[in-house]
Amino acid sequence: MGVRMASTLARTVTGACLVAGLSLLLAGASLAQDAAAPAADAARSAGSLSPQCEVPNSDIATPAPLPTTATLLENSKKVRILAIGSSSTYGIGATVRGKAYPAQLEQILEKTLSGVEVKIINRGVSGEIASATAERLKSEVALTHPNLVLWQLGTNDALSGISPEDFENTVSAAVRRLKKKNIDVVLVGLQYTPKYARDENYTGIRDALRRVAAAENVLYIRRYDAMQFLAKTRANLQMLAGDEFHLNDLGYQCMAEHVAHAVTANLFIRRPQGLPAKVN
Repeated sequence: MGVRMASTLARTVTGACLVAGLSLLLAGASLAQDAAAPAADAARSAGSLSPQCEVPNSDIATPAPLPTTATLLENSKKVRILAIGSSSTYGIGATVRGKAYPAQLEQILEKTLSGVEVKIINRGVSGEIASATAERLKSEVALTHPNLVLWQLGTNDALSGISPEDFENTVSAAVRRLKKKNIDVVLVGLQYTPKYARDENYTGIRDALRRVAAAENVLYIRRYDAMQFLAKTRANLQMLAGDEFHLNDLGYQCMAEHVAHAVTANLFIRRPQGLPAKVN
């Protein structure tokens, strides 16, 4: 074989290899995109908020995994959620109990998690502080057998003068007890009101709750931040009831949407091996 022919053949073989390699790379990229598409669709669905409730993602929640719930949804079509806390869970300020955030949240999650039966048990007690809820959690968990606990807390502790240190110790111990039972925990933080924006104990309790969420690696709903953003960017948006403290129907709607956003996003985005359920 002549030198020129050998050179031409070498170039032809090299080119063919490059084309084949490029084809494989493109095929791999296409498969990766196909695999990632459901997760992207889920993230977009989880991010759907009503125009009046839209806030930056960073103001909705501090992310953390929900391993028990995610695993359950891979093998079951039912999930039980215990919503516990004080007046914001009970629904003080709502026109009817069906407008409380747990009831609205149940409807949102059943729509988002296609084919999954979502049962949310509302065990809110108006005026309750974290230490009372932590004690009550023991019997409520035994009675309701939840896979996930939504614990709304902090506001009454701040207003009652509970020290941030005592609050932090109480909440940390309760969260650890729940995790030992393989129950996912979502901490739903304090509400925002201009009246207490500069109250030292209020901000101290809020900071303590953030520390607990970080230390225990549990999902934290940044309710204060979300409400503050809406108050400062939508001056005409009325989210509080007539007492200017408890939420009204719209306030509970936004609260439910923000919790739903956080829960679904952390179920889907943090499970790269697949989704726990089909999303509309």
